[in-house]
Amino acid sequence: MTKLEIIIRPDKLEKLKEILNEISIGGMTVTSVMGCGNQKGSVDYDTIKGLKVSGMNLIPKIMVMVVVADKDVDDILAAVHSEISTGKVGDGKVFVSRIDDCMRIRTGERGKKSI
Repeated sequence: MTKLEIIIRPDKLEKLKEILNEISIGGMTVTSVMGCGNQKGSVDYDTIKGLKVSGMNLIPKIMVMVVVADKDVDDILAAVHSEISTGKVGDGKVFVSRIDDCMRIRTGERGKKSI
């Protein structure tokens, strides 16, 4: 199993839900988050001797966490890239982590059956 933490622009959430639904992902956790990347939350800044000068602005994003079968990871990543990318700074990131086990609390089922 693999956990994907997909951080995207808020306006891309519905498209991401469509992508995950087409691949038959059973569930997801969606969180409103704020953050910034290399540009410190700004695309307009001054440059002094190659150094970027700006404050650090936190930009609103959406983080979607899903746990998926390993076989689905490449398809999801390809679809996210082709459908969610605008080609502009701030499109987001996907963090990929290995999950050793999980358990459905209601039934006690573990492993793939629990997702």
